[in-house]
Amino acid sequence: MAPSQQAKSFKSARGLLTALAAGLCLLGCAPAVNAQAPAKQPPAAPQATPQVAPQSAPQTAAPQAVPGFWDPRRRPERPDLSRLTVIRFLTETDYPPFNYTGADGNPAGFNVDLARSLCEEIKVTCTVQMRRFETLVDALTSNRGDAIIASMAVSPQLRARVDFTDPYYRVPARFASRKDAVMPEIRPEFLEGKKVGVIAGSAHEAYLKAMFTDAELHPYPNDDAMRAALRKGEVDFIFGDAISLAFWINGTDSGDCCAFSGGPFVESRFFGEGIGIAVRKGNDVLRQALNWALFRVWEKGRYTDLWLRYFSVSPF
Repeated sequence: MAPSQQAKSFKSARGLLTALAAGLCLLGCAPAVNAQAPAKQPPAAPQATPQVAPQSAPQTAAPQAVPGFWDPRRRPERPDLSRLTVIRFLTETDYPPFNYTGADGNPAGFNVDLARSLCEEIKVTCTVQMRRFETLVDALTSNRGDAIIASMAVSPQLRARVDFTDPYYRVPARFASRKDAVMPEIRPEFLEGKKVGVIAGSAHEAYLKAMFTDAELHPYPNDDAMRAALRKGEVDFIFGDAISLAFWINGTDSGDCCAFSGGPFVESRFFGEGIGIAVRKGNDVLRQALNWALFRVWEKGRYTDLWLRYFSVSPF
């Protein structure tokens, strides 16, 4: 289970994670991903012979899905890196597993390890400074750092203040169900009359209202209440941030009750443009260098290794 103010809002919806970012191929995706495209059409009109949802089946183990956010056909050219001598990364203090203080007192987490991999690829000295999230943009714009790698969601508001690299992950939405009622695919017509839990007032609720108009929505005030309803069988599905759901499914709080149903939904109009690295406005040298390094780290398989290390249940 990512920040900008949008990504920060995922924290209240993350549970264990404090929440990880088209189909996936809006950005280009690796063959390893088995993604379900966002449902863009309203449910079909009733027919004489109604469609029947697929038979529920027990969840079976599947290969870990590793997202690929880079299109191999759009290989970036190696930029001139001679002007880069050091990159001062800024990250957040407490946002596990993305950024946190390690046992040795040093910065740790997915974002921190990715930053170090980028510096190794660029062959430049790298520092990582931890700050409170709300101070990160000001620290960047006042030249107290060169780049923010803190699960910061790209948004029009932030684009007015900083520039972003290409997204290095997205925060998809997914359905979860009890393990004895898993659906391999979910379409609007399959959820007609089904009870679906969702956080009241969230982008996930807005998406369901727009795309799954025949589902019976049950809004809840927070993640804990929504997930408890699924555990108790009060709803058939819940729909929310796939990263926080992945950590909940794999954690003790779920009681091993539940699993994902269907694939990820990444409609940017509802779930954002993705998570990028922020640099100062106009710093194209660094932005292009980071874009090139991100592609290289992914192409060499190091991004996949890093992803598998931190996400034992894939949100994709």
